[in-house]
Amino acid sequence: MLTKLEKVTDKFIDGVGYLTGILMIWLILNVAWDVMMRYVFHDSSIAMQELEWHTFAVVMLYGTGYALRHNAHVRVDFLYDRLSPRAQAWINILGTIFFLLPVAVLVIYGSWDFVMDSYTSHEISDDPGGLPYRWVIKAQIPLAFAFLILCAFNFILHYVNVLRGVEDPLPIEEDEL
Repeated sequence: MLTKLEKVTDKFIDGVGYLTGILMIWLILNVAWDVMMRYVFHDSSIAMQELEWHTFAVVMLYGTGYALRHNAHVRVDFLYDRLSPRAQAWINILGTIFFLLPVAVLVIYGSWDFVMDSYTSHEISDDPGGLPYRWVIKAQIPLAFAFLILCAFNFILHYVNVLRGVEDPLPIEEDEL
């Protein structure tokens, strides 16, 4: 049952990761367009510039959970690597429960009023020609941290399954330089 639940959440997280990858391609095209318009045609759009940082924020927010799912997140490996897979599983489970989850809940709680103030005041960009509906990008903060909680749940499930002997530990993703 736990393995099946993990596989279902794996698919959902990977789907969000795929959409985040598409957003990254959009971000590259958006920046390229903005640079071309600015330096070749000497024209610039505030809305396109704002869309760049909005897209970047969404990619970073949702990419964090996807990185956790694939064990590509930042950690202190000089001690972790020397431990047994069982000890690593316990560190991952306890670290997620006592550090990641409380911070994620705190961010959701702390950002809720921030989002609601933006929504109720119909906040728009301060810049002329900027994007309307500023609350949409601000709403991504609690949504992305709710997604991170789902990813943390998936991460815990995986390492519970490792402790049960049902699965192997996730390999640590490393840069190929």
